[in-house]
Order: sequence, then structure tokens, then C-alpha cells
Amino acid sequence: MQKLVYFIFFLLALIPLPILQGLGSVLGRLGFYFATSERQRTTKNLHFSKLAANDQQAEKLVKSIFAETAKSGLELSVAWTRSSKHIVSLFKEVHGWEHIEAAIERNEGLLLITPHLGNYDLAGRFLSEKLPFPLTAMYRPPKISWLENVMNSGRVRDNGYTAPANMLGVKQIVRALKNKQATIVLPDQVPGEGEGVWATFFGQPAYTMTLASRLAVMPEVTPLFFCGERLPHGRGFVLHIAPLEGTLSGNREHDAQIINNNVEKWVRRFPSQYLFGYNRYKHRGNKPPESSQQSQDMQPPVK
Repeated sequence: MQKLVYFIFFLLALIPLPILQGLGSVLGRLGFYFATSERQRTTKNLHFSKLAANDQQAEKLVKSIFAETAKSGLELSVAWTRSSKHIVSLFKEVHGWEHIEAAIERNEGLLLITPHLGNYDLAGRFLSEKLPFPLTAMYRPPKISWLENVMNSGRVRDNGYTAPANMLGVKQIVRALKNKQATIVLPDQVPGEGEGVWATFFGQPAYTMTLASRLAVMPEVTPLFFCGERLPHGRGFVLHIAPLEGTLSGNREHDAQIINNNVEKWVRRFPSQYLFGYNRYKHRGNKPPESSQQSQDMQPPVK
């Protein structure tokens, strides 16, 4: 099965990007009509964000979110099978690379933070190819065990390495930062019970990981947010890099909120390319503060 999936990905990656993304758009539109529970969760999460002024705008944006999400899925074939040089050629603009250069000049480790926004796999491959030292990306192992091998075979090459989202992986990430290398962490994954704190995300209580903020306050580490924006009509991608906004204090709740605030800002820039279908507000056995839960319950129903 693993070899078959890799072969399918290899064939998909041969399709020109405009056609591949067009196919993703069609699949996403079909998903909007047939994936009922996914559509309801996406609509609910979008409602919390208040990024749509009315129901008509919300439905239009949800359809676009489904299309962009499907494009991301098909683009994994490119990220995992095409050469790094080919992937670099897909990025038409880079904004904020001076922040990378400044951190390298200071001889500091790079903590690169990206939410589920745009195509972070392709952006990570671009960064891995351009940086003068290894890049280690933290990932959550997929539920399908054989898919993990396919994923890692595509990510662990050239200067790219991976670290699973467990204690061993955290140690691997810390070691890379201490060695003045680069790491990637996704800050909007729901942590395991006891591994996060409650912070608001678009005004709602969200159980939030503390790992990103704890790594960001390590000595001689530069935290930077980045996003691989997808350009329309298959024209390629744009890499955006910017410093983390806000001052981290070392307090878990305060710093988790700072991270969430930054994620919100980036989502507002590219709302259709955010994975609003991700169950960001699940509890994993934890319960949000009562006042926050009541605030969530008082939200109007989603049609």
C-alpha cells in the first residue's frame, strides 16, 4: 500500500500546477455539498472568527475554504515527490527574508512558526533548501501508520528532518535550536490533556499548546511566523516571513494568548487558505472555564 500511494503521488506531481489546483478546486466544491459534518464545523468556526459580514459571504468563503483545502491535499504530491529545486521555482516572491538573515548573523536558532495556513509543506521545503543548516519540522503522526512512512520519505531529504510530536520529538527540536539550526512548529494543533492551557482564539476558549511559546523564550532563539500563500490560477506561491508580535513573559497563559493572537492576525490575511475545518475547539477531556463555555453556548446557531 505504501508503494502504491507513493506511486500515485508521483503521478499526481507530474500534473502541471494550474491543472492540479483546478482539480483540487472541483474536489473541494464537491466536498462542500457532500461532507456535511465538515461543512458544519467549518461554518461554525468561521462564524466565531467574524470574518464574514453575513450569511451570503460566509457561504461563499466556506466554499472557497473547501477548494483551498483540497488544493493543499493534492499539493502534498508535489511537496513529497518533486525535487527541492523544483519546489523553490514555484515561489514567485519572498517577503521578510531579512529576518532570517538577521537571525543567522546573530548566530541564533530559528523557531519558524506556521499555522494550518496556505501550503506549509511546500513553504517548509523552500526554507529547507535555502537555509545554510538543517531544518527540523515537528509533526503529529497520522492515524494511518503506513502514511507516516510516505510522509517522512518526502520530508526527510536534503536538509530537512522531522520530529514527532512527543517527548522525544521535543528534545530533538530543543537540540536543533541549541545547535543554532532551524525548526518548524505548528502552534494551532490541539495538545494532549495536561499539555496546554486555555486561551481565546477568535473570542472562543481553545485548549492551546504551550510548546511554541516555551521554545520562543529559549536563549539565543529567534521566533518568526511564516506562511506559504497560494497564488490564484496556479501561478505559484509567495513566502511571507515576519517576527512574532507581542512580548512573551514566560507565563504560560499569557504567552499562549500571544501566540493565538498572532495566528489570528495571519488567518485574517488569508482566510480562505486557513484550515477552518480543523476541530480547533475540541477539549480532549478538558473543559474550558465556565464563563468562556457560557459565552460559547450563547453564540447564535449556525445554519
